[in-house]
Amino acid sequence: MGEATLSSYVKAPLVFTQENFSSRDELFEQIAAKASDLGWVREDFLERIKKREETFPTGIQLVNFGAAIPHTDAECILEEFVAVITLQDPVSFYSMEDNNQQVKAQIVFVIGLNQPHAQLEMLQSLMGLLQNEAVLSELLLATTENELITIIEKNQL
Repeated sequence: MGEATLSSYVKAPLVFTQENFSSRDELFEQIAAKASDLGWVREDFLERIKKREETFPTGIQLVNFGAAIPHTDAECILEEFVAVITLQDPVSFYSMEDNNQQVKAQIVFVIGLNQPHAQLEMLQSLMGLLQNEAVLSELLLATTENELITIIEKNQL
């Protein structure tokens, strides 16, 4: 298997642009419901992603944006994916560097991979993307799922 690239895991049913969620939990519930309907996750996915986020926060404060990369245990993923959600109004996540700090996330990548090494590669790949403010700006401005996917593919992410 080659390097885990974002474009190989981003699938249209789990791409949401310009969304509004009142909380992190609501965002997780929507993603879990959709992934569950698709048969991509086990029933315990929602409970586990919420629990893991409380224990190991994933908010990242960038220069101009906030982001989050929540993920959960590999065994509750049946079909691998990376959900991408851009938000009109940021959702608060706690910072991975300081769990007393809140990060207002405008873009969230929910990682659903079931191979631990792929998960690590994906996290590294996303950290690279998060340092590219030009591409992030493009992603945040995308108004449709297809537009967002095209930006990811165009930038060979």
